[in-house]
Order: sequence, then structure tokens, then C-alpha cells
Amino acid sequence: MVNKDNYVVIMAGGVGTRLWPFSRNSRPKQFHDLLGVGSSLLQQSVSRFSDICPFENIYIVTNEMYYGLVKEQLPHLNDHQILLEPMMRNTAPCVAYASYKILKQNPQANIVVSPADQVIRQEGLFQQTILKALADTQKSEHLVTLGIKPTRPDTGYGYIQFFEEDIDEVKRVKMFLEKPELEMAKQFLASGDFVWNAGIFVWNVQTIVKAFQNYMPEVADIFADAQKDFYTDKELNTIKKAYSICPSKSIDHGIMEKAYQDEMVYVVLSEFDWSDLGTWKSLYEESEKNEDKNVITGNVMAYEVKNCIIKTSKDKLVVVQGLEDYIVAEFDDVVLICKKDEEQKVKDFVADAKSKGAKFV
Repeated sequence: MVNKDNYVVIMAGGVGTRLWPFSRNSRPKQFHDLLGVGSSLLQQSVSRFSDICPFENIYIVTNEMYYGLVKEQLPHLNDHQILLEPMMRNTAPCVAYASYKILKQNPQANIVVSPADQVIRQEGLFQQTILKALADTQKSEHLVTLGIKPTRPDTGYGYIQFFEEDIDEVKRVKMFLEKPELEMAKQFLASGDFVWNAGIFVWNVQTIVKAFQNYMPEVADIFADAQKDFYTDKELNTIKKAYSICPSKSIDHGIMEKAYQDEMVYVVLSEFDWSDLGTWKSLYEESEKNEDKNVITGNVMAYEVKNCIIKTSKDKLVVVQGLEDYIVAEFDDVVLICKKDEEQKVKDFVADAKSKGAKFV
């Protein structure tokens, strides 16, 4: 039987600009079945926690414009489980909103916070790892994060250094480092005491609320004041006011990077297969490839094409010839053709497209 004190908060409010034009304001990547498995990334995220907590203890935090998409994909959710953000304020306000709302319902709650856009295989192993972290936070004031053993010197992930001498499975964090340069990432990989920051957090509700009071008191005050209206018909208006005065800051910068210096942050070394599905290159790496190392979805005719990802709608015939290591993506009114190794430019393309008219994004 799942523990009724376990809660899951799934962050599903991002736009996913780096997967444009497939991911866009009207329907971000978390609402797509990017891997062709029959369910969206959001639906997969909810499903993998089915043995961790009761369904009624799953909360989705998303932008208010995505309420309809959430209800369409998760029709059994009650409205109080869908936390609607009136504007984008990064992950610290998102976590604070969910934490103070859960605190009002259950002061003994143990909470898992997870993004909605990750690919996690070996879900049994994932659940075991989450349960280890929950067992720790149930009896401690630790802020726990999951660390993934790096397989390559990737510059797209944050890194966590841990104390190797800790014999426990939950190890104290020595340092957080944001996305490093390639040479530094190579050193991290060689050292053996760095892991990728998976962006999945576990903590007791009392612990995270106390952390907000200590490290982000202005945010703590805002949501403590708003808490009286949670689970009432006043909640939406109260949250609009709260977000209008809330700073935009990530949970990593606002809480974790300060708390580890006070020896409050711990990491569980994780062995399950994980990917932050944030870019076309990561989607390519996670997808099944044909004999020419291509990932092709749609009505496509490909000639002398190698190492490409081609994702198009089924109602248009797309003919591609002579490309190697390219992204070809077509969705609605946009076609993107870009070198795979220069995918970081996609954000620049989006910015330029915005200047030409919002319909493109």
C-alpha cells in the first residue's frame, strides 16, 4: 500500500523553447508524445509515481493557459490538484506554492518534486531510488536531490559534487555547479565524485517551508499569507496577487545553493536510465534509429541522409536528400532545418520569430 503521507509535485509550466517548433506556447513539449509511446511526457510522469503516493496526492503546477491541456490528458485530477500559475516566475515560487498548499492539507507530508519533461526508463529502479530518499527525509531535515552518474562530459547539465567518504546511500553535497565548460566537464567526469543534477527533489514539507523562511523569506511571507485561501474559491485571485509581487528565481539558486553550505543538502546516487528531454539532440539520443542512424517520424522520403532527426506531420510529404547531422522539424506553420551540433541557436531563432509575429511561437 502506498504511503498516504507521500506527495508528488510535477512542474509542467515550461514552454520548452529548445524543442521549437514542435514545442511552443500553445502546446509545450510536456503535452506531446515525443517518443511515440502512446502517452505524453506529462502522462508518463504521473504514471511513474503510481506506486509512490495516492493519485489524489499528485499535484500539477502549470501555467493557467494550460489548464485545458492538463484536464484533457489527466481527466481524473480534481481542480485543487492543478495549481495554476498566472505568470512565469521560475521554479522557486512554483515549489513554494505547492509546498504551502500541501502543508495546509497535511503537515506530515513528504514531497517529491519532479519536472514533467524527463525520460526515465527502468521505472522500478527509479521508484526504489525515490523511496530511499523519502525514507531519509521522513526522519531528517535533509533537502535531497537525485544525482545521475554522468556517462559523458555534457555541458548541458548542472553538476553536483558529493562527499565520497560518506558510506550512506544518501550523501552530503559538497558543491553545486551550473553548466560547465567542456574541459571542466571532462575533469568532473574523471574525478568520480560528480553527478548530473537530475532536478528531482525530495523533502519533508516542514523542512522545505523552513528553508524558504531562512533563504527566501520574501517568498515565504507571500505564500504563508496566501495559504488561508488555498482550497477555496478565493485561491485563483490570491495567487494572481502573490505572483505579481513574487521574484523570479530557480529553486537551485534560491534554496539549494545556499542550504548546502549549511550542510542541509544531500544527494542519492541514482543508476536508472535518465534523460532531460530538453533539446533536439537529446530527443535524437533517446529515440530509436534506423540503419543510417536517422530518427524519422512523419511522411518522409530520405535519400543519402545520415545521423539526422526528422520530425514532421503525417499530412505532408517531406523529401530530404544529402543531409548529415541535421535537425529537420516541421510543425503547423514552421519548418526548421538546423545543424544538430548547433541546436543551441534554436533559442535565437525563436527570439527572431517572435519579432516577426507571435503566431510563430
